[in-house]
Amino acid sequence: MKILLVEDDTEISDMLKNFLITENFEVVQAFDGESACREFFAEEYSLVLLDLMIPKKSGMEVMKEIREKSTVPIIILSAKDTDSDKTLGLGLGADDYITKPFSVTEVLARIKANIRRNTQYAAQAVKAEEVLTCGSLALDVNDYSVQKNGTRIELTAKEFEILKLLLQNPKKVYTKEQIYSHVWNDAYLGDENAVNVHISRLRNKIEEDPRNPQIIVTVWGIGYKLGDMA
Repeated sequence: MKILLVEDDTEISDMLKNFLITENFEVVQAFDGESACREFFAEEYSLVLLDLMIPKKSGMEVMKEIREKSTVPIIILSAKDTDSDKTLGLGLGADDYITKPFSVTEVLARIKANIRRNTQYAAQAVKAEEVLTCGSLALDVNDYSVQKNGTRIELTAKEFEILKLLLQNPKKVYTKEQIYSHVWNDAYLGDENAVNVHISRLRNKIEEDPRNPQIIVTVWGIGYKLGDMA
């Protein structure tokens, strides 16, 4: 876990850095707003600890620039402890607000809590994206299931991979050679029959009328693609 620590007081910055290193965090220090922005956009960070009263560019300005491009957790460190300051900071996109003086154990607890929440949210977002749909058809990448109109359809592993490939790239036309390479993970030796048979079986399971397919359509002379109903 890499943390960007933005604090112009070198004693406080060094104290926090040394403590966080003992907790297995990697810490990059910045002592003004300009270097903070430069460091942030040069690396990937798990969290930002941000003092508001810093030179060259204020903490609020730094936070606004970060929020234009990133949802990384930001914890404000500030001697300003009025409700209006906290409200402004949180309103501009901070995830947490710690007032000075503080204990390093409190900072550590807040860091872990914010990273944990962000990780869980990201995992949920990825999971949501991994349900691929086409009309009444829904393919869940996470549990390898396919449903049509809410009813589960049993597919073989190869059928599932063919359908997933097409759903992930709804506008792309795949040749039989490309489908074979992706799904069989092997060199294509001109065996069109393997692809044809699996496409035919897949259509029988997912199409309303396999003789007039709407989900997996044939592009004559080239291969297959997802139908326009996607």
